[in-house]
Amino acid sequence: MTIRLYDLTLPGDRRMSPFCWRIKFALAHKGLDFDAVPVGFTDIPKLHDGEFKTVPILETGDIVMNESWAIAEYLDRTYTDRPAIFSSAAERATIRFFDAWYGLEIMNRLFMIYVRDIHDAAREEDKAYFRASREKRLGGQTLESFTAERTSKLPEVRHALRPLRATLANQPFVGGETPNYADFIALGGFLWVRAVATLPLFEKDDPIYAYVERGLDLFDGLARRNPGNALAA
Repeated sequence: MTIRLYDLTLPGDRRMSPFCWRIKFALAHKGLDFDAVPVGFTDIPKLHDGEFKTVPILETGDIVMNESWAIAEYLDRTYTDRPAIFSSAAERATIRFFDAWYGLEIMNRLFMIYVRDIHDAAREEDKAYFRASREKRLGGQTLESFTAERTSKLPEVRHALRPLRATLANQPFVGGETPNYADFIALGGFLWVRAVATLPLFEKDDPIYAYVERGLDLFDGLARRNPGNALAA
């Protein structure tokens, strides 16, 4: 049965959605073939009569669904003969905590630094929508003014990443010797940055940069094959 995943894409086939990356890693972890269908921001409302506002959107047989966490759980329920995404209820609960921490403390800070880069990298037909929707979220502040002092925010996000850095001092992945869904969450965020960044996020000696490099090589270089910008300087 064909698995189709609608995947947010920028010019040059840059796949940027952190939530799509989670599911692409999860599908690869389970050894499932899938077709990653490129879509732009303004294509999403045209899919399935506008039922979904965001990607990933997964289609397989009669099933159509979105929201990365729900998709991951669906994959585990459906493909029980494949490696589990969540090996236990306890692991799932722990990764839920990691997801909340990463979203609140890291993704929000990355947005503050890279939101204008996302706009500038978007397809021309998507830029007006992206600007209007994000500037509304910013209370009317322009992308340019919001990111004017973004370099000064780098130390803050690097500091916020200390728990991840401390974990990686003792093991190659959050999941231990091999990655788990927490790693797919973390790597998805960094791949989001990699797709658009004009300001490197890391210093080259940061252990998290080495971690991202390991992540790029997972599943026969699934992520490394995707074009991206420098993450370290």
